[in-house]
Amino acid sequence: MRVVAVDFGSKRIGLAVGDSDLRVASPLETLAASGSLQRDARAIDEVARREEAGALVVGLPLDERGESTAMSRVCAQLAERLEELKWTVHTQDESMSSIQAEAGLVYDKASQRRRRRDAAAACVILERFFDAQGAS
Repeated sequence: MRVVAVDFGSKRIGLAVGDSDLRVASPLETLAASGSLQRDARAIDEVARREEAGALVVGLPLDERGESTAMSRVCAQLAERLEELKWTVHTQDESMSSIQAEAGLVYDKASQRRRRRDAAAACVILERFFDAQGAS
């Protein structure tokens, strides 16, 4: 099944797509956040439909103790909006995913890194999700 992962931020939304059978993820694109969870959910819905996804994974930025943060609560609300659009939505701890993604982009120019970091972070989220599914 194809799965789209979401790295949600207040300015940008990174997206990645992967195959749950092959457990391979690839960066898709980065959307500009609109400031409205409903509009952002519709934009994600559009991309996921285009990618023929069967499910979505939304990253939750938990704190160092694995507890909820203000931003993780916003991401949970986004997941609810996506469920209202009839998606199966999973959540995945995304702690440090942007830092891990940035490390993978070390050879890119700074301007390229900024554009690609959020989609690369979504890849990290999706890879973690696949790893967690394989472990269960």
